[in-house]
Amino acid sequence: MKIHGLCTIAITPFDNQGNVDTESIRSLTDFYINAGVQGITILGIMGEVNKLSEGERQKVTEVFIESVNGRVPVIVGCSAQGTNVSIELAKQAERLGAAALMIAPPANIKNLDVVFEHYRMVAEQISIPIVVQDEPVTTNVIMPPWFIAKICTEIENAKYVKLEEAPTTIKTTKILELIKGDISIFGGLNGMYFFEELDRGCSGIMTGFSYPEILVETYNLFTSGKRDEARKYFYKYLPLIRFEAQLGMGGVAIRKEIYKQRGAVSSGHTRFPGAGIDERTIVELKEMISFLDLNEQVTV
Repeated sequence: MKIHGLCTIAITPFDNQGNVDTESIRSLTDFYINAGVQGITILGIMGEVNKLSEGERQKVTEVFIESVNGRVPVIVGCSAQGTNVSIELAKQAERLGAAALMIAPPANIKNLDVVFEHYRMVAEQISIPIVVQDEPVTTNVIMPPWFIAKICTEIENAKYVKLEEAPTTIKTTKILELIKGDISIFGGLNGMYFFEELDRGCSGIMTGFSYPEILVETYNLFTSGKRDEARKYFYKYLPLIRFEAQLGMGGVAIRKEIYKQRGAVSSGHTRFPGAGIDERTIVELKEMISFLDLNEQVTV
C-alpha cells in the first residue's frame, strides 16, 4: 500500500508500573483506525523507543502489526547508532510485516558521506520502502535538501521523507524541486504547519497529535479540492496543536494524558527519565479542550 495522509506516530502505552501494556496497544490501534488514520508509525521518538529494551521493541512491533491486521500500513522505526543494529532491526520489522521503515541518521555524524552510506547499507538488506527521517533536534545531524534528494534519487527504496526541521514548508519546496521520481514527503512538528505542508506538495504527515481525526479531516478536505475549508477547519485547532507541541518529554506526557482521557489507553505513564505534567498543565489542557468544543471526544 502506498503511504499517504496521516500516518500517526503512535505512543507506546505503559501501565502505571511502567510495563508495556499490550491490551492498551490493541485498544489504541482501534482508536487510531476508527479516527480514520491512513497509517500508523511505531517506535518513533514519541513512542519512547530509546527507553525500550530489545525484547520490548519486538513485542511492541508484533502487537501493533497483529492488532492492525492489514487495515492500514504500519511503519516501524528502525533508527540506531550502529548501522549493523539498524540493519538487524530493519530485517526483523520486515519479517514481522512492516509496510515501511522509518530511519533517522545516527546521532552526531557530521560527515554526510557516512550518513549516505548508512542509508545505502540498510537499504540493500531489505526490500520494503524506507522513510528518511530528518530529525536534526534529536540527531544533531543537518541534512540539507540537496542531500535528502540525493538519498531518494540514488537509493532505490528510499521512497519517503519525514521532515522535522522547521520550517518544513520551505524545505519541502526545495526537495521537490530537486527530486526526480515518485517520492512522497511527510510533514511533522506535531502538525503545526500541516495545511501549509499540504499546500506545498506534501503527501501527508507523520505526527502524534492526540486528536488524529482533526488532521484526517484536514487532509480529506484538502485532497478533495476544498482548500479554503481545509484551512479554516485546521486553523481552528491550532491552539491545541501548539499546546501539545511542547519541547522534550513534556509533549509526550501531555499527549499520553489526552489519550488516557479519551479512553484509548489505561494509563498516561511515561518512563523515567522524562518530564511529567503538573496539575496546572492538566487544568490548562482541560480548559483548552472545552474552549474548542472537544469535550464530547473525552470518554473518561
